[in-house]
Amino acid sequence: MSIAAEIINYIIWVITMAIFARVILSWFMVNPTSGFVVSLYQLLFQITEPILAPLRRIIPTIGMFDITPIVAIILLQIIGQVLIQALS
Repeated sequence: MSIAAEIINYIIWVITMAIFARVILSWFMVNPTSGFVVSLYQLLFQITEPILAPLRRIIPTIGMFDITPIVAIILLQIIGQVLIQALS
C-alpha cells in the first residue's frame, strides 16, 4: 500500500473513531459540568460536524434516532476504499 493510501486510511480511521466517541459521549455524558468533558465534546464536535451536518439536511431522523453517524461511517468507509483502490 502506498504512503498516500496509508494516510487516507489513517484519516478515515481517526474520523470514524471521533464519530463513535461523539455518539457514545452524547449517550453517556457523565458530568456535563466537567471542563474536560466539555472540551472533549467540543473537539469531537469540531471534527465530526462538518461531515454530519450536510447529511442531517438530507437524512431525516427516524423517530428520536439520528442515523446520520451510521450513514457517515458507511460513506467514509466506501469513499476510503475507492480512494485506496484508485491509489493502488
